[in-house]
Amino acid sequence: MFKLNLKIAWRNLWKNKGYTLINILGLSIGMASCILIFIFIRYQLSFDENFKNEGRIYRVITSWTAPDSFFESPGTARPLPPAMRNDFRQQFDRVGTIQGGGGIIKVKDASGKESIKTAEDVQYADPDFFEILDFKWLEGNPRQSLSQPNTVVLSDEMANKLFGDWHKAVGQSINFKNKLDLKVTGIIEKTPENSSFPLRIIISYKTYQNQAGPELTSWGSVSSSSECYVLLKKGVSIEDANRSIPQFIDKYYQKDDISKEGHRFQPLRDIHYNEELGNFANKVISKKELYGLAIIGVFLLLTACINFINLATAQAVSRGKEVGVRKVMGSLRRQLIVQFLTETLTITVLSLLVGCVLTEIALPGMQSLFKDHISFSIIEHPIILAFMLVLMILVSFLAGFYPAMVMSGYSPALAIKNKITANAGGLSLRKILVVVQFAITIILIIGTLVVLRQMSYMREKPLGFIPTAVALVDIPSDSIAITRYHTLQDQINKIPGVLSTSYCSAAPSSDFNNESNFRYNSTVNATFQANTKTGDENYFKTFGLAIIAGKGLTKSDTVRNFVVNETMLKKLNVVNYNEALGKTIRVHGKTGTIVGVVKDFNNRSLHEPISPIILNSDKESYTTIAIKLDSKSILPAMQAIEKTWNNVLPEYVYGSTFLDDKISEYYQTEKIMGALFKVFAGVIIFISFIGLFGLISFVATQRTREVAIRKVLGASTVELVKMLNGSFLMMVFIANLVAWPLAYLFVAKWLATFTYRIEVNIWPFILAMIISMTITLITVSIRSYKAAVANTIDALKYE
Repeated sequence: MFKLNLKIAWRNLWKNKGYTLINILGLSIGMASCILIFIFIRYQLSFDENFKNEGRIYRVITSWTAPDSFFESPGTARPLPPAMRNDFRQQFDRVGTIQGGGGIIKVKDASGKESIKTAEDVQYADPDFFEILDFKWLEGNPRQSLSQPNTVVLSDEMANKLFGDWHKAVGQSINFKNKLDLKVTGIIEKTPENSSFPLRIIISYKTYQNQAGPELTSWGSVSSSSECYVLLKKGVSIEDANRSIPQFIDKYYQKDDISKEGHRFQPLRDIHYNEELGNFANKVISKKELYGLAIIGVFLLLTACINFINLATAQAVSRGKEVGVRKVMGSLRRQLIVQFLTETLTITVLSLLVGCVLTEIALPGMQSLFKDHISFSIIEHPIILAFMLVLMILVSFLAGFYPAMVMSGYSPALAIKNKITANAGGLSLRKILVVVQFAITIILIIGTLVVLRQMSYMREKPLGFIPTAVALVDIPSDSIAITRYHTLQDQINKIPGVLSTSYCSAAPSSDFNNESNFRYNSTVNATFQANTKTGDENYFKTFGLAIIAGKGLTKSDTVRNFVVNETMLKKLNVVNYNEALGKTIRVHGKTGTIVGVVKDFNNRSLHEPISPIILNSDKESYTTIAIKLDSKSILPAMQAIEKTWNNVLPEYVYGSTFLDDKISEYYQTEKIMGALFKVFAGVIIFISFIGLFGLISFVATQRTREVAIRKVLGASTVELVKMLNGSFLMMVFIANLVAWPLAYLFVAKWLATFTYRIEVNIWPFILAMIISMTITLITVSIRSYKAAVANTIDALKYE
């Protein structure tokens, strides 16, 4: 029976090749989009899922609460892990710490000659960290390999890079930062791409302790690169640990800090999805974005199914006699439903096959957009095959069930007498479906226009400094390199195209944000923390920062003088900025005098407000030399800078980037969302309008005799086109009215995530209406005009 149904289905589909092509085209594009979205979401949801005790692993988060602000950091004070290890013995099995860092790695060959010199990110970790997160050890184990200072564990990939073969790495030595010889004591398997912990070089935490300064015992200084992880005991809930936090804070933090400092425990599986806190892999995507993608996928599929339903119910009239004859010959309604569903299933299977081809074609572009390895292998990921089967069944049911019910329900007598008309039972639903379809399209058009406007605003908004043509060149900060700072800066300043240079710990806006307690004007600690940055006397000139009171840092300044920003003084209730000049500040254990006030600048992305900022000079904390360039001479100047750098610091590795590139990385998510909206809005527009073209084609065919009679009675071509167009334009107009409030809610909620944002005005909505109405007019008019100019004799000669 199924074979017969399939044969009949194939004949009917081949008979109506045009409508079959439209359905396959719409469904295949919709299904390909859904498959791509599913593959990406599956990949993102797989992050950090392979750790044995993932449900009991948490990261300790530090928070600061002030009367007018709240701030969180993934970092913790350095003395927190041992204190928590002692005070939470009843709640935690393990408390581990990991500290981010970086430096020059050197390896010598058998003859003692330097064979490899490379700049690498490193992490310092204690054995407990690896007992919390169970990485696969190829050689060694956490207790043996990381218990002693000056030991290092490598991933097999890094060991192969440094020694050629990881099997030969254990027992070898590497030099770190030109001053530490580290013995390789273990090898771990390379972490997968879907991991928040891309560990390649792990140095024992005791090595860090031996070289750390006062911050090792300071509870008032927190760096986001210093993280703490805990493993909850079996049978203990995280709420039990949370109840002990107030007592912990009361014990270790100063009394005036209790009201503003706190901790919470972030689940391991939340780390990849929290954009505000981030992770070592710098791979973060919020679950809101994943939900948004899933909704777009549903919209795409719904739009394609609506196309199918509209065309199928419109075609139902032409199949009335077929249904009538089948019923007279004894066919039951359920048999007819199975027949029509078989036709839908045939189209869906063909569409799925075409969709798989389109998915393979589009996959490289999606990988490039998200900068992730996304696999379409159903052997590697069988869940993809399961999804496609579910998708096929779902689409077949959604698209085929209602048309099957309509066509199988025709009265045999009316069907055989050809008294079933296009108005019977389906026209009002088709109008509703067209309105829904175009409302979805218009929402995406408006969303795309708003996202693009916000992105343009972020590119053009003044940040309080000038980020263009500023190169950021990494510099080492050991004692040998510090002695050559003056020589390096002097030689770079002589290069044609170099306008100014400045040593600093970070650019005005950067990922490096060190929050610290401070004391103002010899009073008790302030009730909020400040963002601390260091730079030399050229810092303000190089970055185009404006001093609005006092002066900037001078060449003779060390840690004795400070410059603060406007936000800092506002939060201290200082109205007249000149009154702050000469006042003392104590931060990081160092006391100095305020010598200037800098105009506010954005030190983070536009998602966040400007922080209170303290700037001072400190050679030992410099990690970068910022170089302001003439925009006409960037390429030759950068080549000369690299050559000069290598001549002055031959023992180190050169690395550079541009400030505007770093700032653009803040908005990678918005760029991706903008690209997705453009692509998927285009896809939905295409699906909607090929469906509209198919629908107007069928309506025009049904009304061929009416058009011919009107022409004979004197109707002009323009009047006929207007008659055929009217109902469709009205449906699209109504779709705009439905879409506008929904689109407004969406864009307003999205814009609320930015501290600095555009105002929502009427123009994206008007433009979306113009676009949708124009494309509808063009699409419908092309087919209407063809019907209006058809030969009237051909339409009426059998009457």
